[in-house]
Amino acid sequence: MELQWILSPVFLLVVQLPVSFSLPIRGNETDRLSLLGFKAQIADPLGTLSSWNESLHFCEWSGVTCGKRHQRVVELDLHSSQLVGSLSPYIGNLSFLRVLKVEYNNFSHEIPRELGRLSRLQTLVLGNNSFTGAIPVNISQCSNLVNLRLEGNNLRGKLPAELGFLSKLQVFVFRMNNLEGEIPSSFGNLSSIVELSGAVNKLQGSIPDSIGNLKRLKFFSFGINSLSGIIPPSMYNISSLVRFSVPTNQFQGQLPPDLGLTLPNLEVIRIHTNQFSGLIPATLSNASELTHVHLSSNNFSGKVPNLAMPYLQWLSLQANYLGDGEDDDLNFLYPLANSTNLEALGINDNNLGGVLPEIASNFSRKLKKMIFGRNQIRGSIPAEIGNLVSLDTLALEANQLTGIIPSSIGKLQNLGVLFLNENRISGSIPSSLGNITSLIEIDLGYNNLQGSIPPSLGNCQNLLTLALPQNNLSGPIPKEVLGISSLSEFLVLFGNQLSGPLPSEVGKLVNLGELDISRNRISGEIPRSLGSSVSLEYLYLDGNFFRGPIPESLRSLRALQDLNLSYNNLTGRIPKFLTDIKLRSLDLSFNDLEGEVPMLGIFENSSAVSILGNKLCGGIPQLNLSKCISDKSTEPKPSTKLIVIITISFSILGLILMISLLFFCCSRKKENKPASGSSWETSFRRVTYEDLLRATDGFSSANLIGAGSSGSVYKGVLASDGTIVAVKVFNLLHKGASKSFVAECVAMINIRHRNLVKILTVCSSIDFQGNDFKALVYEFMINGSLEEWLRPVHTSEETHKPRNLNLVQRLNIAVDVASALDYLHNDCEMPIVHCDLKPSNVLLGGDMTAHVSDFGLAKFPSEDPRQLPSGLTSTVGIRGTLGYAAPEYGTGTEVSTCGDVYSYGILLLEMITGKRPTDDMFKDGLNLHSYVRMSLPDFVGEVADPTLFRDVEETDADASHMMNHIRNDKILECLTSIITLGLACSADSPRERMDIRNVAAELHRIRSSFLGTWRH
Repeated sequence: MELQWILSPVFLLVVQLPVSFSLPIRGNETDRLSLLGFKAQIADPLGTLSSWNESLHFCEWSGVTCGKRHQRVVELDLHSSQLVGSLSPYIGNLSFLRVLKVEYNNFSHEIPRELGRLSRLQTLVLGNNSFTGAIPVNISQCSNLVNLRLEGNNLRGKLPAELGFLSKLQVFVFRMNNLEGEIPSSFGNLSSIVELSGAVNKLQGSIPDSIGNLKRLKFFSFGINSLSGIIPPSMYNISSLVRFSVPTNQFQGQLPPDLGLTLPNLEVIRIHTNQFSGLIPATLSNASELTHVHLSSNNFSGKVPNLAMPYLQWLSLQANYLGDGEDDDLNFLYPLANSTNLEALGINDNNLGGVLPEIASNFSRKLKKMIFGRNQIRGSIPAEIGNLVSLDTLALEANQLTGIIPSSIGKLQNLGVLFLNENRISGSIPSSLGNITSLIEIDLGYNNLQGSIPPSLGNCQNLLTLALPQNNLSGPIPKEVLGISSLSEFLVLFGNQLSGPLPSEVGKLVNLGELDISRNRISGEIPRSLGSSVSLEYLYLDGNFFRGPIPESLRSLRALQDLNLSYNNLTGRIPKFLTDIKLRSLDLSFNDLEGEVPMLGIFENSSAVSILGNKLCGGIPQLNLSKCISDKSTEPKPSTKLIVIITISFSILGLILMISLLFFCCSRKKENKPASGSSWETSFRRVTYEDLLRATDGFSSANLIGAGSSGSVYKGVLASDGTIVAVKVFNLLHKGASKSFVAECVAMINIRHRNLVKILTVCSSIDFQGNDFKALVYEFMINGSLEEWLRPVHTSEETHKPRNLNLVQRLNIAVDVASALDYLHNDCEMPIVHCDLKPSNVLLGGDMTAHVSDFGLAKFPSEDPRQLPSGLTSTVGIRGTLGYAAPEYGTGTEVSTCGDVYSYGILLLEMITGKRPTDDMFKDGLNLHSYVRMSLPDFVGEVADPTLFRDVEETDADASHMMNHIRNDKILECLTSIITLGLACSADSPRERMDIRNVAAELHRIRSSFLGTWRH
């Protein structure tokens, strides 16, 4: 039995004695008991250590390797096993241990100093856990140590100077921690060191001169710290250097002119976001192995030298003072046509002049990013730009380009971002642009474009933004463009000559945040369908020829902040619903509106309202309008005969209504007999138990994709049409399962939103044994749940890195979930409270769009606790999952939308930190909310999930995705904004939490700002 060793007197002796004692038992027994002591201090959710029992010799235990001669443990490799707990000091008794690898787990507490007793230890890998405290000085006693990896933890304190005497150490990695102080000068004694990496810490001071003594050093990486001063000249003489990476510090000085000669093996130089100045060394091209050159966001000036190197992949020179606006500033581009591996070229935000050469269309076919914006570049876009078939970003904005947009641009089938705004480009928008279905953002504003907007743009069904302002475009707004349902950031068409009515298809833009068609020639009435664009925050229709009344359907635009309808021909009265929307500004001036101005809501603030040029009266005194006069003496008096006729008519009408009501009630009673079934059951296409049995292969465990207290979820294929589905089978033996089934049906029957999981059908039947059977059939989500992505399980030895969500993906998911809650809370006929929001209930579709699922605990609240008198509670008990449920639910407070907001806030913090709210580290008053709150404002990088930085600093594989093109300080800025929002949502008091609509709006703003950083 597995627990027998716990009662073993020998084991108790080992546990109780100080580990420094020499044990009076044979060595391999010491190893066995030490391993059991290790196991005793951890939780093993995956059962990785299930083989660690008396039925097997410990040398056959999972992750354990013994030497053949003495049968002593020489290697312990338990990486990526989701182990939770502390690293036992009894590891120090494994005296033959040479390799200890426990990276990618959830170990916490301090690193035991007993590791210093392992004199034979060569490899110590503790990375990507949650270790705290200081790096133990005792590790310096492991004199044979070759590989020491401590990255991705919560280590604090200073770097021990004693580690500098590990003469055999070749790899020392401690990036992504909270280490402070200076780099010890003793590190210059690490004579065997090959890799020294301490990025993403709080290190200060300068790089010691002694580092120049490390003649075998290949990788030096200390980005995202607070290091300063100049780079020691001796470092430029370490000819073995392959990677030199110190971005986002405060280094100054100039690069030596012979840099490419003294560092001939250099492959990566990353010194962006510092204060380097002077010229870029012309000898840099002599370092012919260079693949990545990142010199952006410094103070470099002068001409750009020839940097064409055979293996060059990334050249980033943006945000400097390069060039003088002269014709020869772009001469360095000609040799780059020979760099056949070039994938990214960024020269934006400089002073570069000259004509954009035609040879740019002959750059590498691998080129993905051409970012030339905000310079003084003249000429036209090369006619054969379509040759660059791998381009995903073409940014030429804010230059002096003329000519037309070549039709060949339609060949760029991978293009996601197109910025040509703020130039002097003329001609028409080529219809071939509609061939690029991968487009995400288009900005062609502030040019001289003419003609109509091509309807073919409607093919771009992935667009988030479309901006065509301040051109000379004419003709109608194509209904195809208004049918791009993906548009969620903005559609900006102001300052053109567009005409005709605004098509009713505008109501399809249900996710759009901003619509600006001001200063055109749009006519007709404001379409009522515009009220379906429920995500609108900014609506600008001013300066057109709209007529008729302001439609009542606009009352649905509850997220609206700015509304401008000025300079039109609108008539009628100011609708009352405008007082209910929490507007920030409202401009109704210069129309033909009449009647009394309301005195509530936005109309209470005269500085936020403009109503000049109408026929209005009343309102608050600050509006300086005349009083509304109602002259009753001039009103015609109804005759007695007319009064009698009206009275009789209304009496007859009332009698008819009463008879109709009685007839309706009787009919309803007949319809509501039990035999006819519930309304929610008859609303779905019915399937039988046998259908679902066949679809899931007999509810096979091979098709099981999730299980909970109320039931299990299976993957299935419906025989009727081959649809892949998720079948949720309710465990009716579990208390409350039947209620969950009904609750989920009632909640899902009338709600439809792109971020809610779609229910396809329902089954309420009996199985082949005569037992009740209830199941829901949902649309299958191929990418599983958010829980699986935040904490992936390794099923293969082939990969050592789990699949991860980058920051942009997490931000998109956060926006999706907030949009879903906003819909449930504010846009349903009756507000719905989910009551169980957590990562496992957020499912991800094929395009990584998030869908909120599992409405088994959903409620329809009658009150909002922010409106309840103090102390008014109910006895509904705790709703939801521990850690995510709002604290007031524990005191019996009725469920409310505020409870969902709390759960969302915790979810947001978990997405950024990677830590569950139930993590073992949260005890003694510390919880996820307070843990994150203490990181503001200076230590956000320490609590953030290390994987959010890994792609930026760890691998330098910048071409992998967009995250590597964003300045790291902007990543921290974005993380700070998200964390601040998560804290505002997860406040203890419901009254202090943000409204989910404001949360969604703020997230949209954060995302727009962040993607704007990337694009530029």
